[in-house]
Amino acid sequence: MNRIQEIHSRLGASIATTEPMLRFDRPFELLIAVILSAQTTDELVNRVTIELFDAYPTPRALAGARIGDVERIVYSTGFYRTKAKTIIAAAAVVVERYGGRIPRTIAELLEIPGVGRKSANVIVGTLFGEPAIIVDTHFARVTRRLGLATTGSPARIEAELRRLVPESIRYSFSMLINRHGRLICRARVPRCEECVIADLCVGAGIVS
Repeated sequence: MNRIQEIHSRLGASIATTEPMLRFDRPFELLIAVILSAQTTDELVNRVTIELFDAYPTPRALAGARIGDVERIVYSTGFYRTKAKTIIAAAAVVVERYGGRIPRTIAELLEIPGVGRKSANVIVGTLFGEPAIIVDTHFARVTRRLGLATTGSPARIEAELRRLVPESIRYSFSMLINRHGRLICRARVPRCEECVIADLCVGAGIVS
């Protein structure tokens, strides 16, 4: 078993779930939740979207919303004016360009306001089972400490890991690394003594 597969296997055995932390019932809800999650916590977004999706259950409903009403709902997520404007615009694009459905490709998703490569990879991996590499701050930190990534650029990290990680495990690898970064390989005080892959990590014990 090579190093990537060993990391995947050990983390898979030690992490209880790799289910998305953002709650959603429909594809449109994941899109909006991902946009709102920028620079805030998934837990806070999950609280906000309960009211948001109750008020606006479809892309068409959100596209026609009054911006002040949406601002009030998303206020606690931070940057609420920008986020309200962005999710209304995103809903409008979904309705006008894609007939109310969430597109299945990265290129199409990147045409939606508020969606960058990380968000697009979350969506295609979670909804459509595509072999997505999801580079958030946790993934970037852990892969650099492991010596798998050699750069700080999310786009370059994604490219490097696409070369290293087999397609069949890319999405689950991304989710496992993300959870490991949240739980164990933390930014300021990594819990290396509890890490099941410490012996495979070139940066074990080093805060970076």
